Amino acid sequence: MRFRRLLPAALLALSSLAAAEVRLPALISDHMVLQRETSVALWGWADPGEEVQVAVSWLAGHAAVTADAEGRWRVEVETGAAGGPYSIRFAASNQIEIEDVVFGEVWVCSGQSNMEWSFDACRPLYEDLKTKANHPKLRLFNVQNVFAPAPREDCSGNWAACTPENLGSFSAVAYFYGLELLTALDVPIGLISSNWGGTVAESWTSEETIRDWPDFADALRRVKTQREDPDIAESRRLRTLESWWKKTDAEDRGITESWASPEYDSGVWPTMDVPNNWADLSLARFDGLVWMRKQVEIPDGWVGQTLKLELGAIDDMDRTYFNGVPVGGYEDAGSWQTPRTYEVPAELVKQGSNLIAVRVYDSGGAGGLVGQKEAIAISASDSSRSIPLAGAWQYQPSTRQQDLANWPDGDKIHQNYPTALFNGMIAPLTNFAIRGAIWYQGESNRNRPTQYQTLFPAMIADWRAHWGRGDFPFYFVQIAPFRYNSDRGQAAELREAQTMALEVPNTGMAVTMDIANPDDIHPKNKLDVGKRLALWALAKTYGQEISTWSGPLLREMKIEGDTIRLYFDHVGEGLVLEEAQPHFRIAGPTKRFVEAKAWIDGETIVVRGEACPVPRAVRYAWGAADEGTLKNAAGLPAPPFRTDDWQDLASGQ
Repeated sequence: MRFRRLLPAALLALSSLAAAEVRLPALISDHMVLQRETSVALWGWADPGEEVQVAVSWLAGHAAVTADAEGRWRVEVETGAAGGPYSIRFAASNQIEIEDVVFGEVWVCSGQSNMEWSFDACRPLYEDLKTKANHPKLRLFNVQNVFAPAPREDCSGNWAACTPENLGSFSAVAYFYGLELLTALDVPIGLISSNWGGTVAESWTSEETIRDWPDFADALRRVKTQREDPDIAESRRLRTLESWWKKTDAEDRGITESWASPEYDSGVWPTMDVPNNWADLSLARFDGLVWMRKQVEIPDGWVGQTLKLELGAIDDMDRTYFNGVPVGGYEDAGSWQTPRTYEVPAELVKQGSNLIAVRVYDSGGAGGLVGQKEAIAISASDSSRSIPLAGAWQYQPSTRQQDLANWPDGDKIHQNYPTALFNGMIAPLTNFAIRGAIWYQGESNRNRPTQYQTLFPAMIADWRAHWGRGDFPFYFVQIAPFRYNSDRGQAAELREAQTMALEVPNTGMAVTMDIANPDDIHPKNKLDVGKRLALWALAKTYGQEISTWSGPLLREMKIEGDTIRLYFDHVGEGLVLEEAQPHFRIAGPTKRFVEAKAWIDGETIVVRGEACPVPRAVRYAWGAADEGTLKNAAGLPAPPFRTDDWQDLASGQ
């Protein structure tokens, strides 16, 4: 309910308060940041027809509002210049006092795993920066991961001032972005981190928008089934999931050859250091089932006791054995960041050497035991002593992903269903006034780049419509170079779709072609990502005098005899081209691209190929793992591009 009437402050104390207990959403809590110098909503719930009174310390008087037939109420108040702290009092039959409220700049930080990637997950980078991360003006709000078949009105999370203690689990990209704004603007900064690894753009988009795509019609019908009859949907899903695992077990060499048994001889298996996300191993491009084994010496005093086995997070799923007997496991989607803690029954514990075996199912991307080193241990129930389990583990691949049946969705939705994350993690935020959003996602839509050309802009428009705040700034990160399995140009085309999204008003793109690790889909350099996003915001949103905030963007090309000349925007103080691996290719009327030489000529790039005397088109950094070599003098790289969309190559025009 929209209400802006102010009443004399004295009436608050004299009013006869109603019997309802006022309730507030998680976003309206101590330490929150309200968007400065605008109208902001304060909302919550009470009994239908009950009066709620709201008093804010920065304005005289108070507002009174009546909850509607569904118990919802809402008032709007004006905020002032950056500063604080202020307080807010909500009163019905109970009274809630919100303290340490400040006015500043509020940004939503969303996407998949590279946005979700926490500060601590970047170790060993940034340890020195973490110790200095005491920033009272920088406030953090982590939205708990949840998907839903219908829009939720609230989320789980809390506001907290940035300290070394609470920074570790927060998005590294978001933190570095916020720190840049804090340093440049010297106003309170509020960061709302709402992200989930491995997710697709359609899951972050509302039904009002996504229903326009016939591709998602079947999935939306499942969402509807889950919304209207969840018990039946869950029963069907569990039966299908059980059948899938039975079939998978029958095809798993680890099961048929008893790799979990202490009697099995794994002496020839290779070893890896745990924790490890497999990026630096022969498993870097392996998806499917992998078995891991470790022998642990159990002290005599622990025999006959129940033990606690902690393995940290496992990407994606696991079944864990102790001395050949299953003791736990997460064999359902969505648990790749869930720390594993299992109870080992006393009757399985023997004196001396005991075997821990873990079957890991990695459905895509990185995999393995990926938690923190100190969180991987085994301990006795009656002792504070624990035995570390980090270090060398044996491993052996079993069944490849392509040899397994498709993952059973059943009728229950998960985080990658259309609308699921919008409903669970975006809808609860849309009442809260924000300045804008930053976004890092795209890897999970890589195989559908043409669809992404329209889906991504539609998602941006969808968010803006639900916030009702015009064309708020939306700055995003282009996906980084990575050696995707069997890539046939989809990665480059997805990056192209992201570049095309710059045509959407009030957007900007941070390019990461030069700060990635082609063998790791989660490059740890998040500092430069945050800084590059902040350049767009500081230049375009806050109007600071920044000469260069983007890498070179191709504007046009001209054919000049046996060469092609390329013209760019955002050249800044000049172009820079690393010649070792320039990643330029050129094609003629045959449409066959060959290697080319490229050089700088003023503010242009000239490209020539010895094997292409009649050039018609150029591609730059079109390989999935090609790293950026073309930059401007500010060190900002150009995104990949191609010109062959602009011409009819067959006719030689």
